[in-house]
Parts: sequence; structure tokens; C-alpha cells
Amino acid sequence: MKKIISLFVALCLSMLVLACDDQKAIQVEVSGSGQPILFLPGFTVPGEIWNPTVDQLKNKYQCHVVTLAGFDSMEPIEFPWLPKVNESLENYIIDNKLEDVIVIGHSLGGTIATWLASRENSKISQLILVDALPAAGALMFPDFNPDNLSYDSPFNKQQLEMSQENFEQMATGMSMGMSTNSEAQTQIKNWILAADRKTYVYGYTDYLKLDMREDLSKINVPVTILAAALPYGEDMSRNTYETQYKNLKEYHLIISKDSAHFIMLDQPDWFKSQILKALAE
Repeated sequence: MKKIISLFVALCLSMLVLACDDQKAIQVEVSGSGQPILFLPGFTVPGEIWNPTVDQLKNKYQCHVVTLAGFDSMEPIEFPWLPKVNESLENYIIDNKLEDVIVIGHSLGGTIATWLASRENSKISQLILVDALPAAGALMFPDFNPDNLSYDSPFNKQQLEMSQENFEQMATGMSMGMSTNSEAQTQIKNWILAADRKTYVYGYTDYLKLDMREDLSKINVPVTILAAALPYGEDMSRNTYETQYKNLKEYHLIISKDSAHFIMLDQPDWFKSQILKALAE
């Protein structure tokens, strides 16, 4: 009898830990009413990046804006980071009884969106992906194999041990390639610097390991992809997207010729109009 009680207590504690992980892995702010839209930001980016879009849509839609653990004001969680984030988002949709959910995701957020839409009994009704690839790692490594990526790597060790000054220099350089807007570049840099360093390093490994290319064939909802042409040009951008999304049955690819990775910051009016058009269609 004591063994049964001990096992029951252990099970309850395990369930409590899982529940706490769910609560800590994501933070969601809700506004508006109507059909639910789940807004997923990119890596290191807080949910506030979606504020202009939410202001545009909240009179017609119920907006669920997500910030991920370890970024902005969110406390970090135990690793592996991304699987916990993904499961928490799936549980959030189920626990809040959301139906016909539209997901708008930027970068990592778009990759997560494809994961959600590919799940069995998915509640997703539409995807709008903003400069997001199903396998970012495959773009970076010619011989890409997720199993070859690990937390314990020389590159990760170097980033963890990097001085704050050197890390800031790195963040500055990265931000300049992500936007054509100088004010936006500063904001992107600050988001990187505000991230928990370990989440930044190991979380990015999680991101690169996620490969959704084969699972795209399971997605049967309308998909709009807004892609940036810069810095490599429209032809290369189109080729990259068509190659990575070849297993997706149907999608609408629209390329912003004058934008880098943060399309919503580089071309805000164009971005808003494309979101409205995608939702109307």
C-alpha cells in the first residue's frame, strides 16, 4: 500500500512539474474577440513586435500574442527548450478550447506554426508564415543532419564564454543583416542582448535541429508565405522557398523585394496589406 501511495505522489509531482513547464515555456497576452489568431514571434523577439498588427485586427479577431521563455522578461526554462515550447503551445490551444485557429508566425515562429498545423487533430485553419523556413539548419549546413547538432559544441562554448562586449558586437553585426531600418536594427540588437544567454545559445541549437520538411505533407490548410528578397535577391529567395516547401501541397508565396528578414519593420504598410489580403482570401 505504501508503494502505491508513493507512486501516486510521484506521479502527481511529475504532472505538477509538467504543468509548471507549460506555464513557464510561453506567456500569452489576449485581446479582441472573434476567430482566434495565434501570433508567434521569431527567435529572441518578444510578442510586442506584433502590436501594430494586433491593433489592426483585434476588432475582428481574438489575438493571442506569445512570448517565449528566456526572451524579453520571460524566465528561462530547462532544456531541451524548443520541444517544451511546442508542447506548451499545443496544450494552450487545447486547454483554451480554441477552434479554427489562424497562426501568424515570423521566422522560428513560422517553423513552429508548421509543427502545430502538421499535428494530428490540429485546430489550425490557416497559416501566415513570415520569412520562415521549415528547416533553417538545412540552409546553413550543406550536409545537414539534425542528429549531428548538439549543445556541447565548440561554437556554443565560444558563445557562452564570450564577453558582454564581444557578444554585443556580434549582436550589432547580426541585426544589420536582419533589417534595412536603422532604428529596427537597434531594437533587434537589444532583443538579442536581453535574451538569456544560455537560451540564446542552446535554444538556437534546438531551432536548427527542427526539420519540418517531411511533415509539410500533413498540412491541409491554406498557407501564405511572405518572404524577404534581401540580402540575396528575389530569384535566390524564391528558389530557397520552393526547395524547402516542395512537400507542402499548396501555398501562396509572396516576396517583398525591399525587405530583409524583419519584413514587418522594413515595410510595415506593405506587410499590413498582405496580412489583410491573406485573411480575406
